[in-house]
This record gives sequence, structure tokens and C-alpha cells, in this order.
Amino acid sequence: MTDLELKKLKDDLWHAADVLRSGAHLAANKYGQPILGLIFLRYADILFKQHKQEIEDEYEKLKGGRREKTFIEIATEKCGFYLPEEAYYDFINDAPDDANKAKLVKEAMEAIEMYNPSLMDVLPKDVYEQLVPDEEPELLSRIVRIFKDIPENSTLDIFGEIYEYFLGNFALAEGKDGGTFYTPSTVVRYMVEVLSPEPGGEKKFLDPACGSGGMFVQAARYMHNHNADNEEMMNFRCYGVEKEPDTVKLAKMNLRLNNVRGDIIEANSFYADPHNAVGAFDYVMANPPFNVDEVAYDRVKDDVRFNTYGVPRKKSSSSKKKADKKETVPNANYLWIGHFATALNEKGKAALVMANSASDASGSEYDIRKKMIEEGIISQMVTLSSNMFNTVTLPATLWFFDKQKAHSDKKDEILFIDARNVYTQVDRAHRKFSEEQIKNLGIITKLYHGDEDSFKELVQEYEGNLTEQVTALNQQIESLAPCHIIFEVEKPVTDEKEEKEEDFTWALDKLDMVLANHNAELLHGELKKVNKYRKEFARADKWINSRKVKRGQSTEVQTFKESIANGLELVDGVKYYLNNLLWLKEKFPEGKYRDVIGLCKAAKLEGEDGIIDQDYSLNAGRYVGVAVEDDGMSEEEFKEEMLGLNKELSALQNESNELMEHIFSNLKGLGI
Repeated sequence: MTDLELKKLKDDLWHAADVLRSGAHLAANKYGQPILGLIFLRYADILFKQHKQEIEDEYEKLKGGRREKTFIEIATEKCGFYLPEEAYYDFINDAPDDANKAKLVKEAMEAIEMYNPSLMDVLPKDVYEQLVPDEEPELLSRIVRIFKDIPENSTLDIFGEIYEYFLGNFALAEGKDGGTFYTPSTVVRYMVEVLSPEPGGEKKFLDPACGSGGMFVQAARYMHNHNADNEEMMNFRCYGVEKEPDTVKLAKMNLRLNNVRGDIIEANSFYADPHNAVGAFDYVMANPPFNVDEVAYDRVKDDVRFNTYGVPRKKSSSSKKKADKKETVPNANYLWIGHFATALNEKGKAALVMANSASDASGSEYDIRKKMIEEGIISQMVTLSSNMFNTVTLPATLWFFDKQKAHSDKKDEILFIDARNVYTQVDRAHRKFSEEQIKNLGIITKLYHGDEDSFKELVQEYEGNLTEQVTALNQQIESLAPCHIIFEVEKPVTDEKEEKEEDFTWALDKLDMVLANHNAELLHGELKKVNKYRKEFARADKWINSRKVKRGQSTEVQTFKESIANGLELVDGVKYYLNNLLWLKEKFPEGKYRDVIGLCKAAKLEGEDGIIDQDYSLNAGRYVGVAVEDDGMSEEEFKEEMLGLNKELSALQNESNELMEHIFSNLKGLGI
């Protein structure tokens, strides 16, 4: 399945399931549970079918011998679980469309749990009764049929993608509440890109506020995509803590759907340490709740997870009324930060999402931050754009720890990245990273650590993608002959019509683009060329859409429309990869790390404008500065651009005046 086919499948499944939500007797924040359960059921059915013949062959082969095993034992070895017949998806799908279907789904979930103890009390069961309302008893059957559309040859990766897609959409639909279980996947992928987890030996990951387990899933995918073999993936072990019972279930299903080995425990990380975290983990990743202010001081003050660097305290007060109250930690942000740092082993790395305010927090938080900076474990700070999270509209900050850095020549240095201007708009209220933005930001860290080969590989990747897009665009241009169409024009006031014949003159030659050894200046020239091509496609699009075509010409016109639309998409693809290539060449022209104003700065502890000079602030904006963006146009080009826009505005104004005259004329003819 191609990326485009998978995207269409995910979109179709979400749209179909979401349309039915209004008919369910469930609150919006509870609708996700039964839907995700059905995705899991469909996953189990398809995966078991794919292994069933192999299981049966092995069973018959060993039957009656000394090595004989039960069918269930062999299924668990080959497939990871056993699926009883009452849990087959077709058995449920083919049953009558009535209220009894909820009972069948519940029994299927119970049977899976009975034969697979690791899933005990994980799958949703009773909630399905609310999907068979009296006024629409076939509602559940309709939802079941939606997920029947998932192809029988779907792989584990496809199901993981679908599950994550639904998690993300449920989080968006639920707004602020959705953020308690879901961190946007593109932010997580960037965090993993910076950590670059390496296979080899046992790798232990901790997330003490794991939500639905997205950090673990993305880390596993990164290792899988970077050639970790099956044995290395078996050594990848995840340990999560989550205090919400329903979210624990989501996480366990998520890990199983993505074939990630893990142990998710329901607990409150402030008061419980179920994984004995201190010094035990190779990697820590988390997006913990910000600004919690109700943690009891007495319950954390003696915990080595928190007091190693210091426990935040309120300023002392002589007020008797305040003294009688039980002391709480004023803000738990630095409890989380201390917990992540102490959980790392001697080679450990961490990545966490934190409120921006923590970067400059004063009082006892200042002392904790200063101690960490001077110890040298903070490796990188990244300020994100606003609206990247469902729960936080203001920019958040990513903190990165590296215990090995404290013993390197970079001990007294921190890499700061200001990524507030790096994002892709999803809708008015949400932003994300594109795949290329993740790679571009990630390459800064790689170059900082001297990995110049990765930069060259990324440049070559963009050049390859660009060449493919240009080739396809040129083929599209070549296929577009001048369009010869007869269309109808209505005369003002009367019903008479006249036929008019018009050609659209297509004057574009093939796009000539040479990428080898292009520097930023040359790439700017190529970009101007591409912009002209886009204007020509836009002109053709406007022309064809402004005509009322005579009957009998619809096929020809539709073909032309499709060709123009495809051309616009291709020229935008060319522009997209060209812009990303230009970004790399412009920021790092020598293919080596350098400080870039407005983007990144490797700040020293001491020296002018150093970290000490900035009062131990970890706010990236204090170090990287502000860049004045250049549009790349000369004075003459700017004048030409403005004249062109002025002509376009004048033409639109004239067209508007003509339309107004026609309207007034028509009204007058009607006696109004």
C-alpha cells in the first residue's frame, strides 16, 4: 500500500466513523474507546488469518509426537496471540443488525482476554451496548462494516498508523482533554530524531506520564526504520506509568498493535516509582502535565528521584494561616525535570516537553536549573511554535539531556534552537511539523555533533525527490496541447445566447533545472523560475473555471481541468522540495554546523552573552537572536512584482464594475 493509498484509507475510515458519532449515546470523549477497540479486533482477525495456515501445519506436524503442542501454544508462538472463533471479525460482521451485536462484540473481547492474559481487562467491552440505541439499533453494525474495509493484506505497520491516526483525531475532537492522552506525533518524531536511539544490547525506555504510549511507538519505529533487526527490536523494552485507567488501556492496545514490548502500570509518578527508575534507563521521553501545584511536599522531599537536584519550595511566610496548611510544591515542573535527569544511566539521554516558563523560572527552580547546567547534562533546548499541542496554545519548549555530555568537551555548552517559525498549519488552531521540517531541524543537531555525512545524504534525498517531481511536471507540460473549446455566453437581460470559440494558448516549455553543485543564490534563481510556472498553471486554471462550457464538450474540458490540477500539484511539489533544499543550503552553505541568527546557537557557559551572563536562562530566544527575512528579490524585481499585482487588481476591479452594471440592469428590467 502506497503512502497516498494509506492516507486515503485513514481519511475514509475516520470520516465514516465520525459521521456515526452523533447517533451514539456516548460523550465525545468516550467515543474513541469502542472505535479503537474495533480497530484492535480487526487487527487481531487479519493477523491471525495471515498466520493460520502456518499454525495448522505446525500443529499437524507435531501432533502425536514427543514435541506435541496445543493449537493455542503454537498460535501464541507464531502470531503472538490466539484468536478464538467467536472473535473472528466475519462472525460478528455477518450477524444480524440488531442489539445482540453488542453482546457478540463483548463476548469476542472477553474471549481474547481469556486466551491472552497480557490483555486482561484492557479491551473495551460494556461500552458497545451504547452503540445500539433504540432509535437506530443497526448503528454498531454500520461501524463494524466500516472497519471491514481495511484490506486483508494489511500489515502491522498499517494498523499502527491507523490506530495512531484515530488517536490524534480523537485528541483534536476533544480539545484540551485530548491532550491528556496524546502528544502530536510529529513533535514526538522530532524528539526521537534528536535522541537517535541506537540498537545493540538491551535498551530501556521510560515515560513516567505515558498517555497512550506514543513516545514508545515512535521510538520503536525509528529503530525499525534504521535497520534494527528482530533480535535488537526484542531488546527494546518500554516502561510506562499512567494514572488514568482508561488511558492505560489505550496505551496497552497501542503497544500491542505496534508490536512493542512494554510494561504500562497505572500509578501516579509523583508518589510511586513502580519501575525503580533511578539510574536505570537508557532513554526517557515524556510530555508531562504542566504547572501541577497540588503535589504534597512531605511525600516527595525524601525521594531521590526529586531531591537529587532539589525540590521546589514556596517562599517562607510567617502567616499562621499559611503555616497551618499542609505544604505543597508550588509548581511540579521541576519535579518532572529532576525525575527525568535522575532516571538516566551513565550513558542515558532524555527528551521532554515543558512549559516555556520553566526555562526562566526563579526562586528554588533557578537553583535547580543552575545545578543541572553546571553539571553539564542539559544538551539542547528547542522552543516550539504556538498551537503545536491541544492543551497548550502558547509555545512550549523541548529539553534534551545527555549524561555523556557531562564528560565531554561540550560540557560547558548548550545547543539552542528557536523553531517558532518552523511549522505547517493544519487548521486555524493547530500546527505540526512536516516530514521535511523534522529532518531539517534534526540535521542541526547532527551537524553540531560533526555528522556531516547525514547532511550530504539529506541534500541528495531532496535533490532526488526534486528531480522526480520535475520529470513528472515536464511530462504533464508536454501532454497539454492548446485547448479548443466552444462555450456559451449569456447576453445581458435577454435569454439569447451566442456561441463563441476560443483557444487557450499554452506557451510553457519544459522546466529546465540543473541541481548539481547549486548554492543558495542559484537555487533562488530556480525558485523564481518555478514561481513563473505556477502562475501559468494558475492562469489556465482560472481560465477554464470561468467558462460555461457547451454541452458535448464536458469530457474534453474535464480532461483539461484534471491536467491543470495535476500540473498545479506537481509544480507545488517542485517548489516544496526546492524550498527545503534551499533552506539547507542557505542555513549551512558549507555543510558544517554554524550558528544561524534566528535559528540556532551553541552557547558557552562563560563569556560575553554566555549562559552565566544570561543568568542561567534556558530561553532559546535570548541566544539565537532575531533574523530579518529577505524575500530574495532585487529592487527591480520587487517593482515588477508590484506592477503585476496592480494590473491584476485593476482587472479584477473592472470585472467587478461590469458585474455590478449587469446586476443593476437586470434589476431594472424586473422593475425593481
